[in-house]
Amino acid sequence: MAEKLVPEKSHSYIHNGQKVFDWDQTLEEMNMYIELPANVPKKLFHCKIDSKHVEVGIKGNPPYLNHELAFPVKTDCSFWTLEDNIMHITLQKRDKGQTWSSPIMGQAQLDPYNADLEQRRLMLQRFQEEIWLPKVIVTSRALHEVAQLCHSLSLILHLLLHCDLFLQNPGFDFSQAQFSGNCPDPMTFMGGIRSG
Repeated sequence: MAEKLVPEKSHSYIHNGQKVFDWDQTLEEMNMYIELPANVPKKLFHCKIDSKHVEVGIKGNPPYLNHELAFPVKTDCSFWTLEDNIMHITLQKRDKGQTWSSPIMGQAQLDPYNADLEQRRLMLQRFQEEIWLPKVIVTSRALHEVAQLCHSLSLILHLLLHCDLFLQNPGFDFSQAQFSGNCPDPMTFMGGIRSG
């Protein structure tokens, strides 16, 4: 199931030796986790989310975090909560499937290796969510494209073409699948993500 492909670990943004926040992402969301000081009443914390900006702080003080976002978000679907001295900010990606190397522009960037791992994980999440839905029409071009990218999925594609295994078992688990070679962009793969 897709929930097995959620982030296995979060990434940390460290500045001057101190953790500023942790973050992770799914196809649709970027999540930020900020540890809050225990001695401040929760009603004093604030968070303002704009389509390209986030600001976090304690009312009456300069902002703790005041940065441009790496990519635009849907403000009407983005929100924040306070849970056990953690501010959890959920940013709804404007472009579903876009792989972010950091939530904020120019800071906390993943190194190329970890950025590639994120893209692979998101690609598998997309594959899990969309390819095996019963209403999806799988073209021969799409099957060829997928087969070239992922040896471990080649057998699955063969079975899909020759039996009804996956129509009977739409919850097939891709969490252990691996790509060989370059991983495609989950946002643009096979014509892009369709909404609705």
